[in-house]
Amino acid sequence: MIRVLLADDQRLVRAGFRSILADEDDIEVVGEAADGQAAVSACRELQPDVVLMDIRMPGMDGLEASRAIAADARLASVKVVILTTFDLDDYVYGALRAGATGFLVKDTEPEELLQAVRVAARGDALISPSVTRRLIAEFAGRVKSPGADPRLDVLTEREREVMQLVAAGLTNDEIAARLVLAPSTAKTHVSRIMAKLGARDRSQVVVLAYESGLVSPGWLAD
Repeated sequence: MIRVLLADDQRLVRAGFRSILADEDDIEVVGEAADGQAAVSACRELQPDVVLMDIRMPGMDGLEASRAIAADARLASVKVVILTTFDLDDYVYGALRAGATGFLVKDTEPEELLQAVRVAARGDALISPSVTRRLIAEFAGRVKSPGADPRLDVLTEREREVMQLVAAGLTNDEIAARLVLAPSTAKTHVSRIMAKLGARDRSQVVVLAYESGLVSPGWLAD
């Protein structure tokens, strides 16, 4: 059972998401919060698997809440999915850097919402990979040309290859096919990369790949 917390300052939005999620046998809504501080407190009390977090809320917003959750070792297993009205919200890139797993626009289709919750709970792929990759590229492209990043020195050449493909939005199976590896081997490489870089999930690996200059926007054509 995937335990979900809904964090949004609009009651109708929370009710709408609850209605969609309630019909699923493998998903349970365990709580709601109307602001970021309440969301962080609810995470500590309820230990949800996934938080659907509105980025704009009164008091502590979704960005601050995501950072607080990521910084709390007790919440290491909690995955945050940011909800935004705009698919290129300036705050979203900061949220991904702060530890959010990915993001969804609020008018997403119900099927996409359900898939996003399940994918986030598994922790094995980005939410809406192509859109998230586009957003990261948009904002990372504004950063001055980075120099060599010493954080990547711990990676092997194969791990750097895999990290590039993660940044391109490829799944473990797609990475395995491209590099002619077993899917389990690709998954192991991704896990090792995350462990070596101290990344909570694949989203942070993607952000670091762009910020370090390992990849640049548009380096791999779709």
